[in-house]
Amino acid sequence: MVRNIFLLILLVTFIPLSQLKAQDLMDMLKDEKPPDDYAYATFKTTRVILGQSIENPAKGTLQFLIEHNFGRINKGAYEFFGLDLPTVIRFGLEYGINDWLSVSAGRSNFEKTVDGSFKAKILRQCSGDISMPISLSWYSDLTLNTAKFQDLTRKNYFSSRISYVNQVLIARKFSSAFSLQLSPTFVHKNLVPTRTDANNIFVMGVGGRVKVAERTSLNAEYFYMINGNADKSYHNTLSVGCDLETGGHVFQFRFTNAQPMIERAFMTENTDDWTKGDVYFGFTINRVFTIVNPKNFQKN
Repeated sequence: MVRNIFLLILLVTFIPLSQLKAQDLMDMLKDEKPPDDYAYATFKTTRVILGQSIENPAKGTLQFLIEHNFGRINKGAYEFFGLDLPTVIRFGLEYGINDWLSVSAGRSNFEKTVDGSFKAKILRQCSGDISMPISLSWYSDLTLNTAKFQDLTRKNYFSSRISYVNQVLIARKFSSAFSLQLSPTFVHKNLVPTRTDANNIFVMGVGGRVKVAERTSLNAEYFYMINGNADKSYHNTLSVGCDLETGGHVFQFRFTNAQPMIERAFMTENTDDWTKGDVYFGFTINRVFTIVNPKNFQKN
């Protein structure tokens, strides 16, 4: 009898305690908030069209770019609408060091230019516990003109070959079908053609993407020179294009009034005018190679 009473007391005592512990655990699980929902694929590649996008190559991946712009379409049928004319081409490599930093290098036949750059993610658009309405990155580029100096009668300096571009890339993915980006840009040239030309030029860029199919989008971008164009000898660059994704490749087709694909050139030295038919057809082929496999792939 005493044994049965003792067991009954233990049962009554520990059942509420176990229920209390279970309830505390459920409360903890309920209070645990879901992970932040980060925006991804704001743009299909690291370029909107000619200009940089907010995107970086994924960690451990190498992206190979072939960029090609033909001659002016308004040259007519005799020049096969620009395809027979001299073209501008650039080969580039971009590598994702980690989730927020990438580096790149390239070479173009435009002024035999060699370029190197890096892009760093500072903010990333997300919702959830920590909400961030935009993505923000910093992009810096250095270009080196390796063509022969045109005026050999004066003393030429190596530093005269160098120019710099710095950009703040501010983007927002409004929906799965629409993204928008602003690109405030600062361009510095160590050497300019005349004393009246500006060494420091500010440019504002705007670009957007509209998804029209699962693997297809339409893009547009515009770069406006804020200063450095007092005599109106240069024209702002307007480009429209289409992105087509096919597995490991992304093909970008475009129409633009700027033939070079170097930021300093198409932002601040463009002499072609859309209204006069100075339009170029071009394309970019993006091919991605995995150099370092993610750890979760290695475990599997």
